[in-house]
Amino acid sequence: MTFTATDITGWGRGYLRRHPIASLDTVGSQFVLGVRAVQYLITDIVKGRFVFREFVQQAAFMVKTSYVPTIAVALPISATLSIQFGLIAGQVGASSLAGAASGLAVIRQAAPVVTAMLLAAAVGSAICADLGSRTIREEIDAMTVMGVEVIHRLVVPRVAAGVVVAVGLTGLSAFVGFIAGYLFDVYVQGGTPGSFVATFSSFATIGDMYLAVVKAVVFGLIVTVVACQKGLSTKGGPSGVADSVNAAVVASIVLLMVVNVGFTEIYTLLFPREAL
Repeated sequence: MTFTATDITGWGRGYLRRHPIASLDTVGSQFVLGVRAVQYLITDIVKGRFVFREFVQQAAFMVKTSYVPTIAVALPISATLSIQFGLIAGQVGASSLAGAASGLAVIRQAAPVVTAMLLAAAVGSAICADLGSRTIREEIDAMTVMGVEVIHRLVVPRVAAGVVVAVGLTGLSAFVGFIAGYLFDVYVQGGTPGSFVATFSSFATIGDMYLAVVKAVVFGLIVTVVACQKGLSTKGGPSGVADSVNAAVVASIVLLMVVNVGFTEIYTLLFPREAL
């Protein structure tokens, strides 16, 4: 079977339409939806039109869905970090610094990333499935015809709930991770309790917690916006809902990883760590 230049050119144009260009369109739609959701959130709160009941329901659902998996994942990750940093510190003769290293890793990286990934897997998939089901049943179109603003009614409460829950779960994950690292270092690796706490307090700053909170806000916004956009753009019946859920989870995790690298690099450049 031979291919002509026309066939190759047509395939290339089709590939660009199916993948890079379609991806850019999707990212653009998510960015626009995110900006509008934040804008409407602020104006709704100022004007007293915020759908508080929907916000509470969504927040309660998100907490119920994700707090147990967050704790379950934070424990082994913190123990793994404690093992690795303890081994490295022991090899260079700085075992007393294991507490600072593992504690900072949990607060600055593990806590917000673990929380965001579990939100994407548990909460984001549920949001996408809910909105996707409403879309294929033409409920979204019916709301638009009746003059109900979909972003105000459905997207804004979910975005607000996602941000609030992400901040709370990040704090919970950081606390659980620090306690797990402390217990593992002291009772399994034979570390000194005072040394663990002292080195952590010497290296950690309030800026590390600020970084974790900012990450949590941005990650919660990313997860909910991506899930809402994928759900509202669902096509193809029930199978389309499954495809949208899968795409929402994958896209959220990829965006989270990219944004996390950017945040970490910018913070390191703007606030370099000073030596003791």
